[in-house]
Amino acid sequence: MTVDFQTLPPSALPPPVPPEAPLAMPVQKLGRWDGPDATRVDGPIPPLTVLARLFVFGLGFAISAYGVNEMVGVVSAGGIVGLEWPLIGFFALTFSWIALSAASGIAGFFAGFFERRPKDLDRPLSVVTALVMPVYNESPANTIGALEAMAEEIIELGEGSHFEIFVCSDTTDQTVWVEEELAIDRLRRRLGDRMAVWYRRRHRNVARKAGNIQDFVTRWGGRYEQMLVLDADSLMMGETIVTLARLMEDDPKAGIIQTLPVIVNRNTLFARLQQFAGTIYGPVIARGLAVWHGRDGNYWGHNAIIRTRAFAEACGLPDLPGRKPFGGHVMSHDFVEAALIRRGGWGVYMVPWLSGSYEESPPSLLDVAMRDRRWAQGNLQHMALLGTAGLRWPSRVHFATGIMSYLASPIWLMLLMVGLALALQAKFIRPEYFSKEFSLYPAWPRFDSERALDLFLVTMGVLLLPKVLGVIESIFRSRIRRRSGGAIAIVFGTILETLISALVAPVMMLLQSRHVAEILLGRDSGWKTQRRDDGGIPLAEVIRHHWQHAMIGVFMTLAAYVISPAILAWMSPTVIGLMLAVPLSWASGSLAAGLALKKIHLLLIPEETDPPAILERARIAKERAAAELPEVEDGLTTVVEDPHARAVHAHMHLPVPLRSRGKPELEPVMAAAKIAEATHFAEVLAWLGPKERMAVLSEPHLIKSIDHLIVEPEPAPDLVAIEERRIQPFPAEVPPNAHEAVRPDDLAVVEAANDGVKSSA
Repeated sequence: MTVDFQTLPPSALPPPVPPEAPLAMPVQKLGRWDGPDATRVDGPIPPLTVLARLFVFGLGFAISAYGVNEMVGVVSAGGIVGLEWPLIGFFALTFSWIALSAASGIAGFFAGFFERRPKDLDRPLSVVTALVMPVYNESPANTIGALEAMAEEIIELGEGSHFEIFVCSDTTDQTVWVEEELAIDRLRRRLGDRMAVWYRRRHRNVARKAGNIQDFVTRWGGRYEQMLVLDADSLMMGETIVTLARLMEDDPKAGIIQTLPVIVNRNTLFARLQQFAGTIYGPVIARGLAVWHGRDGNYWGHNAIIRTRAFAEACGLPDLPGRKPFGGHVMSHDFVEAALIRRGGWGVYMVPWLSGSYEESPPSLLDVAMRDRRWAQGNLQHMALLGTAGLRWPSRVHFATGIMSYLASPIWLMLLMVGLALALQAKFIRPEYFSKEFSLYPAWPRFDSERALDLFLVTMGVLLLPKVLGVIESIFRSRIRRRSGGAIAIVFGTILETLISALVAPVMMLLQSRHVAEILLGRDSGWKTQRRDDGGIPLAEVIRHHWQHAMIGVFMTLAAYVISPAILAWMSPTVIGLMLAVPLSWASGSLAAGLALKKIHLLLIPEETDPPAILERARIAKERAAAELPEVEDGLTTVVEDPHARAVHAHMHLPVPLRSRGKPELEPVMAAAKIAEATHFAEVLAWLGPKERMAVLSEPHLIKSIDHLIVEPEPAPDLVAIEERRIQPFPAEVPPNAHEAVRPDDLAVVEAANDGVKSSA
């Protein structure tokens, strides 16, 4: 008999979570490793991976050596003295960074000629995979709409019984919490018995996302052979999800298989630039990483499938010693989890040939900067993990790469400052022509200007090479060329993206340099919800964040002009970007600018001109969810006053973990006291703070204690009524139990009225 899930009361639906199936997740020892080397477990490194590593690191070293040698030649015309040594050092760090990226891009470009999709991926699945989506104060309509779209595609492929959706909430906003419960209830009714949907909200979000996943694994991980971890803005084709599950089943030594997410669905200028760059340059860069990483790959925290048992065995993250920001729980946990799983002998690799994996971009430069603050802290924290025992050397390279991605900005800033200082020295300080040591020739800073120009051109070539290779590949791949507006549109889009990126780069340099400085000074980043819409940022807020950058640009321009017009020309890309920081940042979040470029077919991506079915299906599902879900202005009010919301909340809510005796939590105690003193619900709402409302929603008996207050309050006594009863005024001394019937503020009203009546008499 078919059950009509739409008509069932909430209590008749399955419980919010399945029976617990715990998996032990021991805390890992970072200073000691007693297990075997990963290659002994996983087998020898394939010859292709060895060749790719020799090529990438050999070519990267050769390019770096050439660039550093040229820089030495530029500054050694008069002998290397004073500040020229740090200039060479800073240049070597930044140039080696881009040289390795260029070498990896070249490897990825040539690997594209040999990329093949494996065969025999159409057989039925045999194990159950959890689609795990951690959420934190996200839009429930959007997340549930995306999950519904993915589930429907999986069901259409006949594999619905091999997947279960598990939403792991760390939401701290009481209104979003109630919206999540209503959205989950709706999703369960829509999917019925075609795919199970589970929901768990943690009472305390310890260790943020890493702790959220750990709680899932330790309580329910034994139920699933595999888990596919999604972000709140993730979207994947049903075929892609099923293919990942088959790949994991076919490779019993795989621990993590990572896809290449493509950025979609955004229309602001900045988001469209990121979408275009990810589509045109991304595959070359990702393929290059995949080919030399081999099975020593990395993990980006989402859109990847993980063997649950491997994760439990290897990824129990310890708290790092010391205080925040370097101590405490591990923030950028994904890199660490990949390294530890690999240490345990499981393969970690990427499949860049597998399409149909999507994510969304922050809409503006400031949104990226706010996200970068958290990422910067997490990556710099990896400095404490570089010496972790038993890691494969590519895992240490991943840590170093993440660290360098943020240290590169202050290093670049120091390079500019040293160059400017050298120019000032040459302009205003009389050189010491003859040092104290005997020499036949004077020693003062001199530069080989012709060689410097050649080095500048080489540096630009190395920096832009991965982009050029991506453009070439995109033009020769007819599917991408046609669906991105044609070859001319790709070329002009690349020029536009490169110009804007060059202007934005100095602003990001200062922002990231500030982030690094704050982290080194001990400031924690906190945990803020990421903005995921196309809305811009008000101009006043943009000015508040960027006026210092513009002033720095003006100062550097004046200083360079005073020194030499040639120095100003050399610094012009940097100072122009800084002086334009405010309009650039404001325009980056402009929806009108992004749509205007889309209208003239610039910065197009294939997913816009020929969108896959999953994007349209998700859009419709999100809009339908937003329209059908009730509007919740306040979570507590909705649960107290709406019978359906209360029934859903009562069914979906899990008991609060038991506290230690003698250690009550402040918020429930305060909330209970305020409810006890209130005479009507409006007072409860006025008195309870956000955390106290969460406490009430977490305790069924506190919700029930409000029920008797859902009545209209009696009107306060007026002067006429008091005058009629003035023969029996309220006694000056309150009887011992009077507070049970009359509140202190009511007494004050009555006493004031009595005084007024007496004086009038």
